[in-house]
Amino acid sequence: MNTQPDNLPENGIPSGHELLNWFNGKLGHSVLAAGRNRVSRILPDLFGYHILQVGELADVRLLDSSRINHKIITAQTDNTNAEKSPTLLCKSEALPVTSESMDVVVLSHLLEFADNPHQILRETERVLIGEGHVIILGFNPWSIWGLWRLLLAWRGRPPWSGHYIGLTRLRDWLTLLDFEIIRTERFYFRPPLENTVIMQRLQFMEHLGGYCWPFFGSVYMLCAKKRVISLTPIKLQWQTRRRMIASGLVEPSARNTSIQNDC
Repeated sequence: MNTQPDNLPENGIPSGHELLNWFNGKLGHSVLAAGRNRVSRILPDLFGYHILQVGELADVRLLDSSRINHKIITAQTDNTNAEKSPTLLCKSEALPVTSESMDVVVLSHLLEFADNPHQILRETERVLIGEGHVIILGFNPWSIWGLWRLLLAWRGRPPWSGHYIGLTRLRDWLTLLDFEIIRTERFYFRPPLENTVIMQRLQFMEHLGGYCWPFFGSVYMLCAKKRVISLTPIKLQWQTRRRMIASGLVEPSARNTSIQNDC
């Protein structure tokens, strides 16, 4: 008997509808709430005119703490409930957004379920203005959830069917795109149990894990800033050289030095 869902693509990545259904469940909703709590501590300090959230989750409440008025949410399907913000249906790898136009971009559990996470990061870098910020939420492979994924990935169901990306690898990808890592946090130390009563009793692990084993939080948040590379104007250097030649002061060269030595 085939235990794999019929709507699961051949590459193992769950469909947007299936992924959204999991996050709308009790356990997925708990994960989103924890991520929203962490993001709300950063967004109020990020200013600008436009903020963009990319991904199937389309959690409009994730951007509530932002002071930016113009909020845009993108999704690949129309399974979202973005009632408070405009929704743009498009592929995450090819955003129909003008280059260097967004002040903040939020990627909520998108990279681990994407076919091409590198292209999504390249698109993020393209649409961000200089000194703009990106906030990324993802599952930590080096955690109890990562261990659960190793045991349940064969089922092909979210969130275990995703390709979890470690913080070290994500930092390397962002550094290659000229991003500066501003802040990283790991949280959600409870095991992935569907029983609400047990999860409430294990709430103490959220406080204890932050002190005892902070590197093994099942979810991480990363905030990075797009760096602006300053360019040295070459034209001014050529103008300086022309003035030196016009005044009779010729810069010494290896050829002139050798001729003087021969004489």
